[in-house]
Amino acid sequence: MRRNTVVSVTTAIGAVLALAACSTEGGSAAAGPSEDAGSAGGATTTFKLAFNQQPNHPQFRALDAMGDRIKERTDGAYDIEVFPNETLGAQKETIELVQSGAIEFTIVASPLLENYNPDFVVFNLPFTFDSQEHQRTTTNDPEIVDELYSSLDGEGLHVLASFHGGVRSMYNATGPIETPADLEGMKVRVIESDTNIEMMRLMGGTGTPMGMGEVYTAIQSGVIDGAENNELTYANVKHSEVAPYFSYTKHLMLPDYLLTNPKVLDALPEDVREIFEEELAAAVEEEGELWETEIEVAKEMAEADGAKFNEVDADAFADVIAPLTESKLDNDFIRDIHAKVRAAAE
Repeated sequence: MRRNTVVSVTTAIGAVLALAACSTEGGSAAAGPSEDAGSAGGATTTFKLAFNQQPNHPQFRALDAMGDRIKERTDGAYDIEVFPNETLGAQKETIELVQSGAIEFTIVASPLLENYNPDFVVFNLPFTFDSQEHQRTTTNDPEIVDELYSSLDGEGLHVLASFHGGVRSMYNATGPIETPADLEGMKVRVIESDTNIEMMRLMGGTGTPMGMGEVYTAIQSGVIDGAENNELTYANVKHSEVAPYFSYTKHLMLPDYLLTNPKVLDALPEDVREIFEEELAAAVEEEGELWETEIEVAKEMAEADGAKFNEVDADAFADVIAPLTESKLDNDFIRDIHAKVRAAAE
């Protein structure tokens, strides 16, 4: 199965790189990456990649290693520097930086792209994916994603690849959540999108959008009661210290997108684009493998901080969320994409 996934991801990334290279409309021209002395005496073009989490996160590790391989394969001519911990800004801000050309790449949670094209909701709906493998394969399949991922080219944005973003569950400072009724009255941090706010309303709480960097203090001070995310993020950013009750609602498996301005890839020589294509496909695979080994480590870290994990009434949550999927699949284009994704799971 893994061999087929590699082929699918490589093909998809090749397709989106080609689309990005061919795009010449929309978005400001990239201001240009930094240049330093290369290993062979020439200049090294270093692209900036914004990331909002810790350096031990699977996405950071996979993308950082990708940059090293690209630098080696281009004899020092090209490199990618990954900036963790929102160093370059929160995800919403880094999307704008990519559009303007101030930076070349960013990793963002998929719901944020709904603010640019509502059709991106198709991969942000509850219980869409059955497994990490199912998600990675379908969200990098060119027959499913090409048109969607190139839909923002005219606005200076292009999705190059989809990475696994973990399985999201609820956590809070008050007590274990077992049914939707337990969320009543709770303010819960969500990624900024109308879909996520509506999802939280259906689950019984009140969705409060904010950047990741604000969440710890907001929970600690009582501005919000909790948040929803995967175990790895929960442990890495120490939310387990202020919200020790982690409840396995497993309501979402969101992809994270690697975004660029189409002009960035348009400026690359053909042989360098091929190297990017191959190494990005390898990074998608490597990130998936790292997730599998890191989740248990993260859970142990959280438990050491005092976190308590509990199961929930999964059917009760599925029932209250179900109307969201029906209401959001509101046109033939995304209904077709969703049907293809679900068919791939059967």
